[in-house]
Amino acid sequence: MFLSQKPKTPKSTVIRRPPTIVCYICGREFGTKSISIHEPQCLKKWQIENDNLPKHLRRPVPKKPEVRKIDGTGDYSVDAMNEAAWEASQQNLVPCHICGRTFLPDRLIIHQRSCKPKTAKTLQRLTRDKTF
Repeated sequence: MFLSQKPKTPKSTVIRRPPTIVCYICGREFGTKSISIHEPQCLKKWQIENDNLPKHLRRPVPKKPEVRKIDGTGDYSVDAMNEAAWEASQQNLVPCHICGRTFLPDRLIIHQRSCKPKTAKTLQRLTRDKTF
């Protein structure tokens, strides 16, 4: 006397990641509660590191970007805030005068120790290797 049972179908579980906010100084992602703790500490660390750099590599203090894009609920769009913060963090990068790659100022010093100007022979090899 079995009652007819419907076969169980597996429910598709979608794991939603909690919302994160991008730090406008370092570009890393933090939870909505911890970003307010992180930003002052990150700015303090940035100022200490900036003060230790040679004068020609020192940068002005990063400013928190203003986001004016508001979504339908009247709140600021998290995506717009994250995009603006990411762009602000990328402006803190300094290009290498030899190869043009961008680095955080303290990492640029280390990179430049090993960065060599490209010679004509190296350029020929690179262009030759890229052709199929």
